[in-house]
Amino acid sequence: MPSITKARAKGLRKQITDAEARLWLHLRAGRLNGLKFRRQHPIPPYVVDFYCGVAKLVVEVDGSQHSHRADAVRTWALERTGVKLLRFWDNEVLRETEAVLVVILNTARDRTLTPTLSRRERV
Repeated sequence: MPSITKARAKGLRKQITDAEARLWLHLRAGRLNGLKFRRQHPIPPYVVDFYCGVAKLVVEVDGSQHSHRADAVRTWALERTGVKLLRFWDNEVLRETEAVLVVILNTARDRTLTPTLSRRERV
């Protein structure tokens, strides 16, 4: 991993928005159904707001500074790596925290379910 990406992630961990802080309170330490999330996690060349490795799920909290075009490129690039990306506006996280958490949990559940193979299919 490029050292500049690691350094950027470390710096971003010190600059947390109110919405990110609110969401992190619910995601950290396995508080959301035991799922482990990382904050300001590097996926080069990007640093994502929150990442759950077991579900390959990225959660981004967007403020007014976000560009739809840049976000679309970023989403496309990240999803090419196999992750699912969810975006929420910061005011959505602050005003509708429980609804945001339900979407995150349901998406993570869908991504971690693996089909049970029959004995014949396993051979």
